[in-house]
Amino acid sequence: MISCKSERELSYMRDAGRVVAQTFAEMARAAKAGVTTGELDRLAEDFIIKRGARPAFKGLYGFPATICASVNEEVVHGLPGLRKLKDGDIISIDIGAEINGYFGDSAVTYPVGDVGSEALRLVKATEESLYRGISSARPGNRLSDISNAVQTCAESHGYSVVRDYVGHGIGRSMHEEPQLPNFGRPGRGPRLKEGMTLAIEPMVNMGTFDVRTLPNNWTVVTLDAKPSAHFEHTVAITDDKPEILTKL
Repeated sequence: MISCKSERELSYMRDAGRVVAQTFAEMARAAKAGVTTGELDRLAEDFIIKRGARPAFKGLYGFPATICASVNEEVVHGLPGLRKLKDGDIISIDIGAEINGYFGDSAVTYPVGDVGSEALRLVKATEESLYRGISSARPGNRLSDISNAVQTCAESHGYSVVRDYVGHGIGRSMHEEPQLPNFGRPGRGPRLKEGMTLAIEPMVNMGTFDVRTLPNNWTVVTLDAKPSAHFEHTVAITDDKPEILTKL
């Protein structure tokens, strides 16, 4: 069942979303060549806790870290560790936080140093596809209108959207109904209503949309080893334009 949040619940989600957005401001400053993904993880965890929130990913389904740190061909669920970022990498960072039992969830892909034009185009197209999806999150639309907007934008740039991992509802749990694919025909699925909260998160690949999971059972990579980018916002559907809860 898809829940519609009260104004009080949305207020708690705004609090969680604000912490996530503030953490990303720290990540933007720190994600430089020479920094390890483990150092980024520790920075994010300390920052979230100091703001009275809980790192939402740590322990979720057994995940061992605060952030997902996915570099280059890594799509999602990259494990932070000893890997040093180097000039020309792109890194997708996914962060969740919980306050008062409510969640915020967001992802950003950062270029590191002097990134090639092809990778930069991928990053920009993925972010554009996120905002195209958000613009369709309006009362009266169908859920798949968001999916179709993401897919249409990504494919118009010559890229593919990942099929095996999707966006989701969010609120009192990190993952709630409904699942929100980043592809599909418009006009399908449940009707969107004021108060629904969704994590819209396109994962866009430079090559094939096929992926595989590494032996660590977490990190998902592109099957053809070409780069992938990931952007996400937690969004509330209102009677006016969509409200992005994970943006300062």
